[in-house]
Amino acid sequence: MYALIDCNNFYASCERVFRPDLNGKPIVVLSNNDGCVIARSNEAKAVGVPMGAPAFEFKELFKQHQVHVFSANFPLYGDMSNRVMTLLGEYSPEIEVYSIDEAFLKLTGFEYFDLQAYGLDMVKRVTKGTGIPISVGIAPTKALAKVANRIAKKFPKETNATYIIDSEEKRIKALKWLKVEDIWGIGRQSAKKLRDQGVRTAYDFTNMNDSWVQHQLSIVGLRLKKDLLGFPTLDLEDIKAKKNIATTRSFERPLTELKDLKERVATFAVSCSEKLRKQHSCCAAMMVFIHTNGFRKDLPQYSRNISVKLPFPSNSSIELAKFATQALERIYQPGFAYKKAGVIIMNFVQEDQVQLSMFENSNPKHASLMKAIDVLNQRFGQQKVKLAAQDQKRVWKMRQEKLSQRYTTNLNEIITIKI
Repeated sequence: MYALIDCNNFYASCERVFRPDLNGKPIVVLSNNDGCVIARSNEAKAVGVPMGAPAFEFKELFKQHQVHVFSANFPLYGDMSNRVMTLLGEYSPEIEVYSIDEAFLKLTGFEYFDLQAYGLDMVKRVTKGTGIPISVGIAPTKALAKVANRIAKKFPKETNATYIIDSEEKRIKALKWLKVEDIWGIGRQSAKKLRDQGVRTAYDFTNMNDSWVQHQLSIVGLRLKKDLLGFPTLDLEDIKAKKNIATTRSFERPLTELKDLKERVATFAVSCSEKLRKQHSCCAAMMVFIHTNGFRKDLPQYSRNISVKLPFPSNSSIELAKFATQALERIYQPGFAYKKAGVIIMNFVQEDQVQLSMFENSNPKHASLMKAIDVLNQRFGQQKVKLAAQDQKRVWKMRQEKLSQRYTTNLNEIITIKI
């Protein structure tokens, strides 16, 4: 059996842990630079706040319904997620952290356990230990555990936030209830293909011909179908290194000069290299892009990106910043007000498996230098040690006008109680 544990309205729930006065009130959390809505409480959904809503377009709605708006507090959310996952790890040695607010547990050898009571204990333990409400779905396969979790979340009072699919009758009933577009792993285009074939529910999908499913949805779609039929084909996955890393930012003000853009792009490349070193990888290719503000119809528009193959794999901040600024020079055009830029690094290889070239390789002295810089920045704070190509006085900071405190990760912002 597999269990899927999902934190309910996770970002909003994290804010409520330290602001219990917001229980029952509408909450939204905004993306980087307070741009769009990326999380909503049930109360915010009820008053008509859509996911991805631009915050500036919904100011009146927020005011009308007294919606509490927060900037994304990722240090807090990440720490709360770690606390939840640590508690869940006590319920099974086999755990896959699927996302910041979801985890699969493989319940091998639990045949004689009361799984309903086990799930209820998870809900009680995590809620008491962290303040984060969760839903638990348990079933013979990962895909069915997703369905069971959806039922637990949709009907919390009837299920006590825990639902188990442990019989053929329950499986069929659940699949007939679930819409095809809500199946885990079925995207918008795949759902359209299935609806064109008359498929309306997950149960209809499981009755499709295998050859058609494989042809239209690939082998991944066929495995998903078998998983929904109750035959385990999707096992827990190990945490894998990322296949690409991106650092992209909108600027506080439009930039027109090449030197200003080069400083920003160099900083983005440094950020990518730091993440790359954390997973002990090197990259062999990168893409750099710049574009103007598409909402400013009164200004001339320009958008361009360029992909470059590096002469050698590297995770050195010095080398990646150099390659990124060289790429920028090839696509920059004067006379435009640039609003956003970004660096995306790709084609990773483990740093201990880099093949040396006869003519050009990464500077071997950079490895120890980068290690020293990482240690210093970790000890004294990010961006304390920089490259000369970066602005020494500038510490990049997102616009976060409605940021809550980092209650659990910063002693200066720890919660205080007045008695």
